[in-house]
Amino acid sequence: MRSASFGRNRKLVTVLSVLAISAGLSACTVNPQMEAPTARASSAAISMPLNDPSTGLSLPALPRESILGNSLMARDFMELGFQLESGRPLARFTRFEGPITISLAGPAPGQAGQDLSQLVSRLRNEAGIAISTGTGAGNHITVEFVPKRQLRAAVPNVACFVVPNVSSFAEYKAERRSGLTDWTRVTQRRTAAVFVPAQAAPQEIRDCLHEEVSQALGPLNDSYRLPDTVWNDDNFNSVLTRHDMTILRAWYDPALQSGMSQPEVLSALPGVLSRVNPAGGSVTRLIEDKTPNSFTNAVSRAMSAGSTRSRQSAAQQAIQIAAAQGWTDSRAGFANFIMGRLTLNSDPSTALRSFLKAAEYYSATPGAYMQSAHVDMQLATFALASGRSDQALSLTQRALRPALRTKDAALMSTLYMIRAEAFGQQGNQGQAAQARVDSQNWARYGFGSDTVAQSRAAEVAALARAGSRRLN
Repeated sequence: MRSASFGRNRKLVTVLSVLAISAGLSACTVNPQMEAPTARASSAAISMPLNDPSTGLSLPALPRESILGNSLMARDFMELGFQLESGRPLARFTRFEGPITISLAGPAPGQAGQDLSQLVSRLRNEAGIAISTGTGAGNHITVEFVPKRQLRAAVPNVACFVVPNVSSFAEYKAERRSGLTDWTRVTQRRTAAVFVPAQAAPQEIRDCLHEEVSQALGPLNDSYRLPDTVWNDDNFNSVLTRHDMTILRAWYDPALQSGMSQPEVLSALPGVLSRVNPAGGSVTRLIEDKTPNSFTNAVSRAMSAGSTRSRQSAAQQAIQIAAAQGWTDSRAGFANFIMGRLTLNSDPSTALRSFLKAAEYYSATPGAYMQSAHVDMQLATFALASGRSDQALSLTQRALRPALRTKDAALMSTLYMIRAEAFGQQGNQGQAAQARVDSQNWARYGFGSDTVAQSRAAEVAALARAGSRRLN
């Protein structure tokens, strides 16, 4: 489920930070009636500290390409496939059996049809799923656009979500207290509905489509451990990745079928993965690396509504849990990243140290490209606000490639805003003007309105003015 505020898990952005702007971390959940909503952050204003505590930044290298070894993929498959986001176990493997159709309902924005067609094409070509747009009497997924006010009245703080066995929002409201919409009671998927806010930026709608449709089709769980997937409540990845398509291809392999137990699926996975991911090698012993509920709960509290002090305390608890577990992966990175965002206004030195620590962890985590890009954006604002335009340009240049790779329009637009102001600090008005044009080209899709984009640009310009004053 994708949520509507920093308290959600998916679109986790608040007025605290730039990252919130571009990350658009909004989360999605799979059964709001039974499960606690997890959400992605909504966009928010930039509120970066104007007195920069640093004198220079020493950054680790970018992370390596993710390694899709079949032992790791088997572990991911089992962790994602046999429990819900709440931790409730799923006794049986389920999926759609046979061809699937998918259609839009409600006041769907014009861009939504194109984004759905592109997603369906990817699912057919990359995951091998027999899915097509349209309606039919068989297996079907409905994507219904619902006024945001009605969505939030039904499930507060959630941007979008998916439920089984219903075809409309009206049907969901009538059945939400019954067992019909309980994923743990599903034995085979035949009908599912994805509910998306009608009034949302095009990018948020696309992100909802990727995560919610993929959960309607396949895994229902999210994992903070996985860096290169949409099935992670850090919400850095908003479109289905190579990892995700490999999982979905395995999910619909002929050797698997609805109703199989966990041991039966585990027994079949080595053969399945050898077919769908032949470069991944053999499946050896699976080493569990589950994320304890204490960490998930601490992260949720840090991203929820509440006092800044209580949220910082929760973030510190998440950092301590990560250290006690010996993690050096995306979980440790995210805990520090959250702390950075929560201390931007009150303690810029702590914020900077937290972002740099997050950068170290993400650099050591193969596949954490988007996480590193968001950290680079945060650090670029520190550089801009202190007049270090060269460093701001270097950081944003490094972040542009992963942002473009994932078509993260909000992040792309923000990076170009920073670049425009950095070029302006250097007196390079020609390149500054071009960067503004590039920003505007991405802004409408990423932010949904010119007003929001102009507000973002004004916030970045304020940082640049502060940096220019430091130079004079």
